[in-house]
Amino acid sequence: MNPLLHHFKTPPFSQIEEKHYKPAIEKAIELAKEEIKSIIENSDTPSFENTTVALDFAGEKLNRITSIFFNLNSAETNDEIQKIAKELSPLLSEFRNDITLNEALFNRVKAVYQKKDSLILTPEQTTLLDKQYKSFARNGANLNDADKTELRKIDTELSKLSLQFGENVLAETNAFEMHLTDENELSGLPESVKEAAKEIAKSKEKEGWVFTLDYPSYIPFMTYADNRELRKKFAISAGKKAFQDNKYNNEQIVLDIVNLRYKRANILGYKTHAHFVLEERMAETPEKVLSFSNDLLEKAKPAAKREFDNLEAYAKKLDGIDQLQKWDGAYYSEKLKKELFSLDQELLKPYFKLENVIDGAFEIANKLFDLKFEEITSIDTYHKDVKTYNVTDTNGNFVSHFYADFHPRKGKRNGAWMTSYKSQYVKNDVNERPQVSIVCNFTKPTETKPSLLTFNEVTTLFHEFGHALHGMLANTTYTSLSGTSVSWDFVELPSQVLENWCYEKEALELFAKHYETGETIPMEYVEKIKESASFHEGMQTLRQLSFGLLDMQWHGNESPETIKSVKEFENNAFADTKLYPEVDENCMSTAFSHIFQGGYAAGYYSYKWAEVLDADAFEYFLEKGIFNKEVATKFKENVLSKGGTEKPMELYKRFRGKEPKPDALLKRAGLIS
Repeated sequence: MNPLLHHFKTPPFSQIEEKHYKPAIEKAIELAKEEIKSIIENSDTPSFENTTVALDFAGEKLNRITSIFFNLNSAETNDEIQKIAKELSPLLSEFRNDITLNEALFNRVKAVYQKKDSLILTPEQTTLLDKQYKSFARNGANLNDADKTELRKIDTELSKLSLQFGENVLAETNAFEMHLTDENELSGLPESVKEAAKEIAKSKEKEGWVFTLDYPSYIPFMTYADNRELRKKFAISAGKKAFQDNKYNNEQIVLDIVNLRYKRANILGYKTHAHFVLEERMAETPEKVLSFSNDLLEKAKPAAKREFDNLEAYAKKLDGIDQLQKWDGAYYSEKLKKELFSLDQELLKPYFKLENVIDGAFEIANKLFDLKFEEITSIDTYHKDVKTYNVTDTNGNFVSHFYADFHPRKGKRNGAWMTSYKSQYVKNDVNERPQVSIVCNFTKPTETKPSLLTFNEVTTLFHEFGHALHGMLANTTYTSLSGTSVSWDFVELPSQVLENWCYEKEALELFAKHYETGETIPMEYVEKIKESASFHEGMQTLRQLSFGLLDMQWHGNESPETIKSVKEFENNAFADTKLYPEVDENCMSTAFSHIFQGGYAAGYYSYKWAEVLDADAFEYFLEKGIFNKEVATKFKENVLSKGGTEKPMELYKRFRGKEPKPDALLKRAGLIS
């Protein structure tokens, strides 16, 4: 019996074995093909209901099974799952092409699209029809047979390369560890960091302390370790992931992906992959993205240069360092921040016990959006660390299931993300509610201490929870327009806007309580958190812009076949944003998973783009009060619940009453007064 092929309300994780995935997905592809066939063979005239809607709901079973599989491939993978992923990706790529390149199906979609002006449709129905038609046209439906065949080959190859890229990065992350046995080498590290490193060593049956490239291990070491040589060794090891002379090297994979994406865009009639992607984003064109990025760069660069020079002078004064290196940045920034604001991350951590922060996020969601969260143990999870919750509104109506997975482990990729196991939609008059998950990599509890978060981890949790709220509060009819199914440069608005509450006294007082004494975070700390919010914002802005510009260079390039060296290309792309001396052994592109494994290709700029939206949106809350019900309801009804049912700018203007301006962001960042 294959549990994936039986009806299930929530994923039956404990019943699933690796051997179930491939047959279940093959069977689900067959079922989806039958659904497609029945649409094509329908003898009735193509209509919105029998074609557009039927196609949107086709493949429902397949979507559910693949969401389970690929979520586990990110959060709880192993060699067997990775092997299956390699076998399944080409099948799924082929299936997607079977739909978008199916002439008979496209003819029906086109027939409905061509008479859309005579149909009486809601804005959501109009959007669905437009998106559906474009998804065919933009993915080759109008091509001749030879080009369709070529497109299929490219898509199959891209799916394999992207998987291989991610596997290589994970393998390199897991392969490195820094094993220390001399306690003197731990000088500067807080007790909690040493204790965590000791626990890692113990888990590996080693004496002393072990540090890994997982963020909760790597970041504190780079921030506090006095030993500059060890910081250098660690930073170089992190920076050369998949850029070493071994089987996990990603250089050729990067070049292959970039060239195939370019070739694909050309076949489809676009100048570059960036032109193809951005046509369906708020930004619309690479030219607009570059203009937006360069405008911010112009404003941030003088501040970044000033901050860097100050930091270098500080390091020279403190330790006689003439040239600040990449492995010095976090260390001296933390020391300078502590000196300027008397603010120590380690002083703050006791006030940010993970469970309290989660409860705080829940309480803020309750005050803003009338949601209640109740932890439950009645639904299955894929790992004992995963917590599950029932989410209801204040009338007791069920809103969503929520999964939360917070700690690093071997089979989990680095970083933090939101995902879902089931989208919200309405079918047969039933509003099917979503199953939403966030996955993070926060410091684990130790024998003596609970999981205590750095302030950065607090904002990360709120960021992912903002995405989760976007998924949970979805209230649309069609699955493909639900929740986070929005323009990529709009999707970060709900996540980034929620981070703002972490800086506000009224919000912090709800959850920032000392894990031992229960004392609320002192007011002076709250003021210092606010004061220091724009500390080194120029450098941070430059860094974020550098990633976005690198992404645009890779994907907006009109002759990628001439690129021979990934490292050299990257250096040129970073030229205008560079502050630190170059490290020959390091390369970012070979581990830039956002753009070569995730969905951010030609879209990394969207973090900064969404910051303009989030600063402008939060200014509205500040004007009326951060828990103002009227503003929160407008945000919920016009942004969070609407998904991708209308153009993002229309939704934003309905919430805000006007288009956003970058002034609020520049002011918040201290880049203009």
